Amino acid sequence: MDLDPASSTASLSADEAHHLTHVLRLRFGDEIAVFDGAGREYRARIERVSRDGAHVHLIEEISAAPEPVVRLTLAQAVLKGDKMEDVVRDATMMGVAAIEPIVTVHTAVRMKALTEGQGSDRWRRIAVASAKQCRRAVLPVIGNGTPFHEWVVQDTAETRLLLVEPTVAVEGRPVATLQGQRPGSATLMVGPEGGWAGEEIQVAVRAGWVPITLGRRTLRADAVAIVAIGVLQFVWADL
Repeated sequence: MDLDPASSTASLSADEAHHLTHVLRLRFGDEIAVFDGAGREYRARIERVSRDGAHVHLIEEISAAPEPVVRLTLAQAVLKGDKMEDVVRDATMMGVAAIEPIVTVHTAVRMKALTEGQGSDRWRRIAVASAKQCRRAVLPVIGNGTPFHEWVVQDTAETRLLLVEPTVAVEGRPVATLQGQRPGSATLMVGPEGGWAGEEIQVAVRAGWVPITLGRRTLRADAVAIVAIGVLQFVWADL
């Protein structure tokens, strides 16, 4: 959305216009809520709709839902098929500040395919749809993809957590032990369907990442990140 508060107008894309008229069945004069993706939300009235987009009149700014206190980045190893889309959708709903797709030893998608494809564009569209559904006024920043060996040394979050399975050789710290230690920023790095390679865990630990575990059960790759985000927000009292 292109928003101009000074002139009390905003323009919506063709996809948004199609959603307004064909999905929501809205027309000229109807009121909607619009947001700029950076935390500002407005009550607005539809002024014009065409194939090229829509124009709305901004009536008043409204209070958007508050964002989590901890700026949490999800560094997610790229998953197969539509599983990655599910993670992007749900992580957006949970309030993450950024999502960085990473390519690891066991990911099926290679870095070249990721950079040459349109995955990141689709993931951004999914994030927009998820934000609209849950009335979140902030969109997470979604990266274009980074190799694991680069991301593990370049991330600068105050707290860097590596989610490991209960069966790996490195003992993971129970996530509940983080209670009361709420950081200003954090990154949660989650592996692919095949889990982390042993050398990846060693590299991450040497780089200062803290291995954590959710317990004895091994969860699905497309579910574990969302469960971990929810648990972290709970132990940080950041709900």
